[in-house]
Amino acid sequence: MRGVSLWFVATGSVFVTLGMLGGIAMAVSSDHTLAPAHAHLNLVGWVTMALFGIYYHLVPAAADTRLARVHYTIATAGVLAMVPGIILAVLQRNDVLVAVGSLLTLGSMLIFVFTVFRHRV
Repeated sequence: MRGVSLWFVATGSVFVTLGMLGGIAMAVSSDHTLAPAHAHLNLVGWVTMALFGIYYHLVPAAADTRLARVHYTIATAGVLAMVPGIILAVLQRNDVLVAVGSLLTLGSMLIFVFTVFRHRV
């Protein structure tokens, strides 16, 4: 695995490691206030990113496009904005970052849908 496939899987691996550390911290403290951020970091940050990486590994023609690199950038930015944004929203500080992250994540998924239909095998 290399290129954008590796980027997605490697970044997802970092995200799930951070998610696990956050889950452990919640368990130790018995404070699960940030469970929504933990869940999104694991689901969007790990599962979705890893699935994108596996797809690009299996469909090299899709991985060898500029759009695949743009997809990686938008997907990563979405997680990096959404998870801290969820934390801020849960703590009732501000919802702007979670909205931006959610829109980036939606954009990432729309790019993926387009890519899947464009590179049918």
